Amino acid sequence: MGRTHSSTPRRVVVTGIGVVSAVGMGKDAFFAGLTAGRSGVRTITRFDTTGYPVSIAAEIADFEAGDFLDRKAARRMDRYAQYAVTAALMARDDAAFPPGRDPYQVGAMVGSGIGGLDTFYEQTGILIGRGPDRVSPLFIPMMIPNMAAAHVSLTLGLKGPVSATCTACAASAHALGDAFHVIRRGDATAMFAGGAEAAVGPVGMASFAAMRALSARNDQPERASRPFDRGRDGFVMGEGAAVLVLEEREHALRRDARIYGELLGYGMTSDAHHITEPDETGEPAARAMKLALDMAAVGPEELDYINAHGTSTPLGDAMETRAIRLALGEAADRVMVSSTKSMTGHCLGAAGALEVAASVLAMTEGRVPPTINLDDPDPACDLDFVPNVSREADVRFVASNSFGFGGHNVTLVLGRHEG
Repeated sequence: MGRTHSSTPRRVVVTGIGVVSAVGMGKDAFFAGLTAGRSGVRTITRFDTTGYPVSIAAEIADFEAGDFLDRKAARRMDRYAQYAVTAALMARDDAAFPPGRDPYQVGAMVGSGIGGLDTFYEQTGILIGRGPDRVSPLFIPMMIPNMAAAHVSLTLGLKGPVSATCTACAASAHALGDAFHVIRRGDATAMFAGGAEAAVGPVGMASFAAMRALSARNDQPERASRPFDRGRDGFVMGEGAAVLVLEEREHALRRDARIYGELLGYGMTSDAHHITEPDETGEPAARAMKLALDMAAVGPEELDYINAHGTSTPLGDAMETRAIRLALGEAADRVMVSSTKSMTGHCLGAAGALEVAASVLAMTEGRVPPTINLDDPDPACDLDFVPNVSREADVRFVASNSFGFGGHNVTLVLGRHEG
């Protein structure tokens, strides 16, 4: 089947959601955990943290790849790719995606900020300790950050557009936005889009701790991630994956698919400011929000909920508050905003997709997840951050912000599906 371009962009809806997270496995457990205000942050058990300044993370301690994947195939994947494929299989099943579809009309875009960090650490250790002839021939195919997308394609038999974004903590938000454009312009009927990350390990924890980016509240793991709170002292590392099935609306209607919502707008900018610190004015981030709202044809006063990037860093949370005010004007005082990173930790390249999943579920379930640990709000963060307790609400339009090292800014806007 050839491409079916038209002068009118095709509409794109969400028909499946798959989630691997420390808060819950699968979309239902994930959203139940979020709305219950349950933290996934614990003392790390995967490796010995003696000597590490930070020993806490939102670690997925009970994940067994063989429970979800072919065991032989799983052995050829780094943990981040195992998470991605597991989430994609969940999303496929949730979407009841038809087995008879044209494989060239379905693709995958799966982002990762880092890729196979476990593999890099293990194989570098083998190189140093045992010599170059003992390095695995699978080292590169397991490490490179496109392999999550590749393995989703291989596992599901997808022959359409397959790509990977690698824009730090904005990677999976970019993947969703790019997949949205692929469907809009007629290059695919459906896309499996999202992201995966597995950086809770010796190298990941040591390197982010060395940057002084992480909370050192080791004695209170569940209270360490506290976005917008005066006492925040850095983010908490998280891990996991989320994959959403994005589908051309008419195709979804013809097969009588359940539609969670419609992806309406995608905005992206760059700070061009600093390798790790955000532009404190918030102007570039606000511009991304405005671009997404304009594409969606959603006015600031119509936006009901924003899932904030909200990492629990002093500079980032204050900047995002300014950006929301710049983007929404007076409407900023009435919009609900929350950071689910207070519960999931910061899942780096997977964060955007996890947070879009949370946003879509907030819209369909009529309940907004809270920002937990928000006990003493920072005066510089003066919006309605839904502190500590989830809130029932009529949510029609949602936005999700993602910002990444290097200055990447992404906003996605979604709405209820309407005819």
